[in-house]
Amino acid sequence: MKNKTVIFIGDGMADEPIESLGGQTPLQYAKTPAMDYIARKGVNGTLLTLPDAFPTSSDVANMSILGCSLASEYCGRGALEAYGRGIETDPEDIVFRVNLVTVDDDGNLSDFAGGRPNDEDCSEYIKVLNEQVGSELVKFYAGVSYRNILVLKGGGFSTDVKTDKPDDNPGNPLAEHLPKSTSPEGEKTVELLRKIIEKASEALQNCDLTKKKIVSGAKYANSIWPWSGGSLKGLKTPKEKYGVSGAVISAVDVIIGLGRALGLDSIAVEGATGYIDTNYEGKADATIEALKNHDFVYCHVEGTDEVSHEQNLELKIKAIEDLDQRLIQRVIDAFPADELNIALLPDHPVPVRIGKHTRIPVPVAVVKHGIEADEVQTFDEVECLKGSLGNMKEDDLMKLLFL
Repeated sequence: MKNKTVIFIGDGMADEPIESLGGQTPLQYAKTPAMDYIARKGVNGTLLTLPDAFPTSSDVANMSILGCSLASEYCGRGALEAYGRGIETDPEDIVFRVNLVTVDDDGNLSDFAGGRPNDEDCSEYIKVLNEQVGSELVKFYAGVSYRNILVLKGGGFSTDVKTDKPDDNPGNPLAEHLPKSTSPEGEKTVELLRKIIEKASEALQNCDLTKKKIVSGAKYANSIWPWSGGSLKGLKTPKEKYGVSGAVISAVDVIIGLGRALGLDSIAVEGATGYIDTNYEGKADATIEALKNHDFVYCHVEGTDEVSHEQNLELKIKAIEDLDQRLIQRVIDAFPADELNIALLPDHPVPVRIGKHTRIPVPVAVVKHGIEADEVQTFDEVECLKGSLGNMKEDDLMKLLFL
């Protein structure tokens, strides 16, 4: 390849017009000279990352960006996150992502992130769950903060289970969003999951850590929400499909796991947190270094998504500007002009107004050697619609970059 390629992902960055911003989106309102440079120098359009018939979750969105065939390769978020953490599972195991959550006295979901426990508290919660709920068939594994793993082992379980996303249901009754079977084969799995949730709620509510947090007035987790279960399937790698080697830089397990499953090298960055206090400069430097011996780097930033779910407009604008000025600009400045191909996009929208993922196609800007720029001057949800790329879907972006 003549040029190396970086794919910048601002998770959940796309939004909708907001009255308090004068009818602009956060992307339009924020100061983003680096993103605008990419739009101005390149070609622009949209990409459908959350097609109908698949969950509106980040695993689906990032699989779409990376050119996976969802119909044949979709495997569930839990399996990818477990793989990202190096958790060994058997092919017949069913793996769920499980959120630590907070449920109020009326049984409504008050915090899908369980008070955002630090890793020490997370480990304590998971220890309680394994001691009081776990068994030979039920294993909990600590992840990062509220994001953890539940494995149903030993076979006999099914993926024919419908689970709702916790971050789509703030304020809603937990009892109305329990797992449901989609076939007779899934009924055994659903019955066990519901028992696990009931036992876990009792164990967490009565554990010493939760009691201490309640007394001190701190946020706490008192239940769990399993979702997106599945088993890891063989994915076709970018090396197989496009002949390119790659690396992934992210702080969250689902992206790390997806990258590893696609044969990408996962590069850890000290101080990468999965929130807006992440080490932007460290991620930029790791991207620059990784491009020395990889054809492309998938650089993912989670913080924009987290504050969108929190419906915090001020922090979303700050997160977008930090991504632009502290990470993207730093990478651009490290390369001579015309020696780096760039793709820039969110993985999905999370409008601050609702704090949930939507299926609206995301804006995309691409700079590639040999492709003449279109007339778009700024990177945002409105201007990219005017670009020459049109409305892309499936593996269109990866083909554009690498074929």
